[in-house]
Amino acid sequence: MCRINLRFVCKMLGKIHLLESVFMLLAVAVAVRYGETDLRPLLISTGIMLGGGGLFLLAGRRAAEGMIGRSEAMLTVALTWILLSFFGMMPLFLGGYAPNFTDAYFETMSGFTTTGSSVLTDVESLPHGILFWRSLTQWQGGIGIIVFTVALMPAFGGRISQMFDAEISGITHEHFLPRVTQIAKRFFGIYLSLTVILILLLWAGPMNLFDAVNHAMTTVSSGGYSTKNSGINYWHAPGVEYLLCFFMCLSATNITLLYYLIKRQWKKVLGNTELHWFYAIAGIAVAITFVWLCCLHYEGDVESIFRKSLFQVTSLLSTTGFRTADFSEPGSFFSIIALFLMIVCGCAGSTSGGLKTGRFLILVKNMLNEFKRQMHPNAVISVRLREQVIPANVVQQVQTFAFVYMALIVVGSAVFLLDGLGFEDAIGVTVSAISNIGSAPGNYADGNLYELPVVSKWVYSFLMVTGRLEIFTVLTFLLPGFWKL
Repeated sequence: MCRINLRFVCKMLGKIHLLESVFMLLAVAVAVRYGETDLRPLLISTGIMLGGGGLFLLAGRRAAEGMIGRSEAMLTVALTWILLSFFGMMPLFLGGYAPNFTDAYFETMSGFTTTGSSVLTDVESLPHGILFWRSLTQWQGGIGIIVFTVALMPAFGGRISQMFDAEISGITHEHFLPRVTQIAKRFFGIYLSLTVILILLLWAGPMNLFDAVNHAMTTVSSGGYSTKNSGINYWHAPGVEYLLCFFMCLSATNITLLYYLIKRQWKKVLGNTELHWFYAIAGIAVAITFVWLCCLHYEGDVESIFRKSLFQVTSLLSTTGFRTADFSEPGSFFSIIALFLMIVCGCAGSTSGGLKTGRFLILVKNMLNEFKRQMHPNAVISVRLREQVIPANVVQQVQTFAFVYMALIVVGSAVFLLDGLGFEDAIGVTVSAISNIGSAPGNYADGNLYELPVVSKWVYSFLMVTGRLEIFTVLTFLLPGFWKL
């Protein structure tokens, strides 16, 4: 008999899928508004989502809620992303907007994980309801389905706190309120407010309301889906690029710090070491890219070169994946910068993926301490972030995470090489998947992976969800010991 409380897992999955069907109804409303061909597949898909949620609830109707722990939390979170991508792909698959089952699942998983890679070659041919649904999957995935569930369905209460912990990205998140439901509501409120503000700003500019809504959702979520084949370049608007840079930086900032910023607790914001490092890395990368392009006599004036440098660096570091220029063709110097940014990425507790700046900072600090230990073997030297001492077990966890992260890059690259990709493309695609960026150095800089072989698309999908859920949430339940009595 399995020790996992599967009935409780089914019950939670049922509630989450029922809530998701409400979000899908929003796409149905858009389809009704524009009167295109996507209304029928969206309606059928909503019915399938409701039916799936009902079946899960039926399977978990006698769940013993007192017998839950971290195992149930991790399994629920992992299955949420896997199953929602299955049910969420139905509009694409049933409507024939994706060529096949693999592509439909890939596209939806890329949405929910906010990766932003696509296998659709002509998004402008898609009806409005489908375009809205693609963007909505990223918006939900950015803050996390579990966080939405906690915020919008308070009846779950404290029972879901471990699922909240399993889903939120980063090293640790600071519990600035005693109840997890209150924390989730604060996060949701900030996230929604940023989205609405960006919608209004983009709508006031060159975008119509529909495009503004979609790009706001995919920017705040660090997703990167666009309603145009040429992406942000469609509007040729420098003001939009600077505006998106600002909001991409906000999205890559720990959402707890945004809460403190609203509360005017300046010391907690300005004194955050991870935030300092994030902007220092961004500034140095922009400066190096700008100088490199100037030395190459890159086409354009100084302002244009700076803006393109700023936009590409910000997009990669925040894992949004928008693109206004391509500096990372095979053999390019920028490919090295891009890979570094794609690995380090934004702050813990943000919508960005990757290793996270906080972990990178701890690794660097610990490395420097190791040099000191070589000279003073008996000294007790702790990793410090300003006045805060990082516990030894946290340092160990970060080192383990970094090792597994790099091991997945090696294994993933090997699989892509065996499936026919070139060396640089294999590495770039692997990092883009596990860091949830989409855009990759080399031949896949535009983030379109339509030409990937079928096996590679499934491997990429696995890497996307593994990276989105901070690796261990997915890998742990794949181990045989997870299911032992």
